[in-house]
Amino acid sequence: MALSFARPHGAQGDAPMSEMNTTPLIDVMLVLLIMFIITIPIQTHSVGIDLPQPQPKTSLPQPDPVKNKVTIDAFGLIRWNGAAVDRLTLRRYLAASLRLPVEPELQFEPDAQARYLIVDEVLADIRRAGVTRMGFVGNERYRAF
Repeated sequence: MALSFARPHGAQGDAPMSEMNTTPLIDVMLVLLIMFIITIPIQTHSVGIDLPQPQPKTSLPQPDPVKNKVTIDAFGLIRWNGAAVDRLTLRRYLAASLRLPVEPELQFEPDAQARYLIVDEVLADIRRAGVTRMGFVGNERYRAF
């Protein structure tokens, strides 16, 4: 710690000015802080959590070799032969139906109140799958619209 005995600027008199140099003190404090951080042990205790066990998969309806029906209800729920599916599962069913020896007919029946975006996405999935035997069911209901 250094002491300065210089006279303050503009000060009158013979009183010495003493200021403490805090830079070495801060350096030592930082080194001690780093040493404490390094020497703190990592917490190794664990918390036991009961995770849910995987449920056995239920058998979903497989592609029918003659005809399959895709419906979309007013709430946007997609169904494959009556069972609710998501778009990924629908794509898998479409691919599985195309691997059959004879391509089955695909009947598409969207509800009149279904959102256009969902119907369009499902139609795009059907087209990307390469389905060639497809028909729209229930179009006569839409003549009044």
